[in-house]
Amino acid sequence: MFDIKDIQKILPHRYPFLLVDKILKLEPSEKIVGLKNVSINENFFQGHYPNEPVMPGVLIIESMAQTGGFLMLKSFINKEDVIPYFAGIDKAKFRRPVMPGDQLIITCEVIKLKSKVAKVKAIAEVNDELAAEAKLLFAAK
Repeated sequence: MFDIKDIQKILPHRYPFLLVDKILKLEPSEKIVGLKNVSINENFFQGHYPNEPVMPGVLIIESMAQTGGFLMLKSFINKEDVIPYFAGIDKAKFRRPVMPGDQLIITCEVIKLKSKVAKVKAIAEVNDELAAEAKLLFAAK
């Protein structure tokens, strides 16, 4: 539905910190499904870990947060005025490692959406297997 050029028009993130490659499904104010292709060429794999490359959990969470931030921005009419900030995380759990070659499918569902605050339930899956989950809070400026 949205490719990387579309995502860059909405999110302020840029390389090397843009961690969502495509939006597969969007239902504003309700749900989003994003995709992150995990490549061995990612700079963090040089040190995490050289002999057993694993995507750092904080970057999985960041990928989930960017997907949720895209949902938040597409849920407001005047999105040009809004910058979503990651404001909190609850109940984060990591269920399986994410490795080079994996496709991370991220789904965020709105729990609460008010004028400039949003809370989403986020999950990240690889091959229909849960990799990570969390509840994420956003506050907009």
